[in-house]
Amino acid sequence: MEKELFRQLIHASGVFVVILSYFLKTEILIILCIGIVIFMELLFRIDKTHHILFFSDILKRSKRRDDERGFAYFFIGIILTLIFFHSNINVTNAAILLLVFGDSASNLVGRNFGKIKLPLQEKKTLEGTLAFLVVGFLVALTQVTFYPAILGALSGAIIEAYSPIDDNIPIPLLSGLVMSLIIYLM
Repeated sequence: MEKELFRQLIHASGVFVVILSYFLKTEILIILCIGIVIFMELLFRIDKTHHILFFSDILKRSKRRDDERGFAYFFIGIILTLIFFHSNINVTNAAILLLVFGDSASNLVGRNFGKIKLPLQEKKTLEGTLAFLVVGFLVALTQVTFYPAILGALSGAIIEAYSPIDDNIPIPLLSGLVMSLIIYLM
């Protein structure tokens, strides 16, 4: 449990991308995220043969397995979201917040309190999915209005529960698309 909580705290640190979006151009944020992915990949590789003060302990406490690359997918999802939705920074930020907080809430609630398995998905629980929906809606609501927020959170929760690939990429992209469509249609 401690390892997963630590992982989710690292995951939640992605909120800094949203904060920085108010001060930096999108292009700078994209370069920063690419730099983080490259830096972390180098740390992973060096850590396999050498102890790196401070970082080796963090990596040891947060990895699920030795080939862990969730951080890369996480930042790739953020980078693609910045690229595709840069024309509406509120949608961009809402989609990133859905990934950061909705996914973490789903994981923590589902693992600790989940009892009811989802249909066609034995590894996910209704409680985790509802946690994504509620937390995701609340954080998205800080960036967009009610209907884009609730439908973005709903789409994100469904994607998190049923995505056949690492959900760090499709959650922000597809929820951002849904929110953009709702805003366009309103």
